[in-house]
Amino acid sequence: MGLGELIAKYDVPGAQVAVLTDGEVRDESAGVSDAGDHVTSDSAFRVGSITKIWTATLAQRLVDEGLLDLDLPVCQYLPGFTPSLTARHLLTHMGGLDSNHFFGIGRGGDALARYADALAAAEHPIPPGTVFSYSNSGFVVLGRLVEVLSGKPFHDVLHERLLTPLGLRTVVTEVGHGTAPGASDFAMSARELLLFVRLHLDDPRLAVLRETEVEAVPDFGSGVVGWGLGWMLHRDGVVGHTGVAKGHKAFLRVAPDFGTAVAVLTNSADSEPLAHEVFTEVLKSADTPPTPAVNPGKIPARMFGTYRNQLYDITLTAEDDRTVLLYRPRTELGRAKRVEVVRHGDSSVIAVTPTSDGYQVFSLVGEDESGRPMFLHNGSAAYRITPPR
Repeated sequence: MGLGELIAKYDVPGAQVAVLTDGEVRDESAGVSDAGDHVTSDSAFRVGSITKIWTATLAQRLVDEGLLDLDLPVCQYLPGFTPSLTARHLLTHMGGLDSNHFFGIGRGGDALARYADALAAAEHPIPPGTVFSYSNSGFVVLGRLVEVLSGKPFHDVLHERLLTPLGLRTVVTEVGHGTAPGASDFAMSARELLLFVRLHLDDPRLAVLRETEVEAVPDFGSGVVGWGLGWMLHRDGVVGHTGVAKGHKAFLRVAPDFGTAVAVLTNSADSEPLAHEVFTEVLKSADTPPTPAVNPGKIPARMFGTYRNQLYDITLTAEDDRTVLLYRPRTELGRAKRVEVVRHGDSSVIAVTPTSDGYQVFSLVGEDESGRPMFLHNGSAAYRITPPR
């Protein structure tokens, strides 16, 4: 089935698919852009958190040059952070930093410096190394590390180290709100994303980024079984990343042992089924999205309680004959919501109604002295603040 048929099947306005095999990139485009233009090979789609692999690449270049030690305290480079936090923690999402900190920093040449200073001064209840917790904030700090150790603005380093040498023309390195250039601010074509990936497959110095750093990641429904330095690790030796950014969703999967990579870029938040079909066809393997069981069984009482992150207090509780997650905002950036869930596994629950990302899975991980979970985990960890009721 061609891409034009796929976007019609899944009601996606526009998309690009690129495939890397035998060192060559082939791509196909279909549909319309957000501006209503016909999508071509040179159209740029926002890639969200796939940006993080680019930041990890720059960090590894600094390691190779002896400018960065991943296991030294970050405070030796950026004063103010806790001495137990390292760049390896940031690259592997083990830093204990909440997913998103919003300080109203805005844009400007010193935005990353101001963001890093504000983050260093913020409260971080989860100590580094305690639990995997996906963090955009941590990669913004890595972006600042790149600036400090290179002596140049982050975007200038990107152009000098990656975009210009690779001859990339479609990559836009600042399309977001200005304080997440290390985390989720990029846009590009699928073809040029895979030209960047080809660098990773050709340069043996970058293979270290794909090695397992976190051996087990709590189940949050994404098919991720571990984490490298910036890379998500999937089954069967496949690595990749997924990115979401204001109505765009991007998917990258790489099979390094076979020299194969696939990128699917879309301007739809509901494009997961399309990407799944492409990966199944090209890689002959794809993660099966989770679904609620017909007879899920009872959720153990030990899981109930309230868990806190930067934006919400989240209470797992019973309502009549149902179990729900109640989100209570802690700042004006959050909004109250209610998510009905059922048991998914021995230590997880799953939403009964899908979102654009499918059925959300929430894992209950860690254990306190009373046998109660310490964290509610949906990619990022919220820490327990109350016992069961």
